Amino acid sequence: MHPFYQSLQQGVKALNLELSSDVLDHLLKYQDALVLWNKAFNLTAIRDPKEMLVKHLLDSLSILPYLPEGRLIDIGTGGGMPGLIIALCQPERTCVLLDSNGKKIRFLKQFIADMKLPNVQAVQTRVEDQEHIDKLGHFDVITSRAFASLLDFVSLSKPYMHEHSVIAAMKGVVPTEELAQLSDYQQQVIQLKVPHLDEQRHLILLSAS
Repeated sequence: MHPFYQSLQQGVKALNLELSSDVLDHLLKYQDALVLWNKAFNLTAIRDPKEMLVKHLLDSLSILPYLPEGRLIDIGTGGGMPGLIIALCQPERTCVLLDSNGKKIRFLKQFIADMKLPNVQAVQTRVEDQEHIDKLGHFDVITSRAFASLLDFVSLSKPYMHEHSVIAAMKGVVPTEELAQLSDYQQQVIQLKVPHLDEQRHLILLSAS
């Protein structure tokens, strides 16, 4: 058994999620691959696997109950958070992982190939690249964990949206001032409780009014 299997299992239970043992195994294989590649490619500043479990896996898993169904794009996915984690847990959902960093996309493509994941695609491009916007089309859910500015994320998400799309932005502290400037959108702010993480975490859901 993987040394972190029970810790992950307990964290998933604390999040009130039901994930199969196969999914838990896949999540830990992803973390192991991230640890390995991180030594050479600096994919994430977090290097301790125990810390990764909390700040990457459980943090990303905490938004699962609140995501609408449908095709998802993770903008600025970095090492695959939260997009790849969502794809591993929800094989019925089609996911696109988008990032401009070649090393990070190379890691994701390799992992996707190794695990033979049919529902997820990693794409190296800048989010505003018109050719890829045209090629990828519209998405039901647009998510991100890495954007510093909510306003920038919303602006860059617009070309990927249809009239019923939902933006799902992961944030620490609630960006109250930015939300006040987004009054055109229906807003839902969800407080997240990530096991073993003593930091504020929120999910901001925005949809067209």
